[in-house]
Amino acid sequence: MEQLLSPESLSTAGVLLLAIVTIEWGGLYLLRIVRGREPATEFQKAFARAGHAHAGVLVILALVAQIFVDAARMSGLPSTLARSGIPLAAVLMSAGFFLSSLGKGTTKPNRFIGVLYVGAICLAVGVVSLGVGLVTA
Repeated sequence: MEQLLSPESLSTAGVLLLAIVTIEWGGLYLLRIVRGREPATEFQKAFARAGHAHAGVLVILALVAQIFVDAARMSGLPSTLARSGIPLAAVLMSAGFFLSSLGKGTTKPNRFIGVLYVGAICLAVGVVSLGVGLVTA
């Protein structure tokens, strides 16, 4: 029987699905903030929401990307960039939002905001690689 997904897609998808537990943990933290059980400034509330949303959406996109990489029969560096760039962006962008808003009474991003920008670059590289791979398949 022919396997529908490559071993790379299967392992990456497995890790992504397990990572959803960390997104749930972030959701519990966000609920604590929204319910007033965790003190936070308006800035911190906004960044917690953004971090949680980016994590969830990008993990779903990363799961879909695994299927597209296989469907386009991508290989080599473009495959690696498409397969890994999007999940890496999910981690880095959400971490950038959370880490850059740490601290009691924080009202503006700290130096960890750079992690968010690195994540955005990973996302761009990943989706461009996947898009080119799909268009040229």
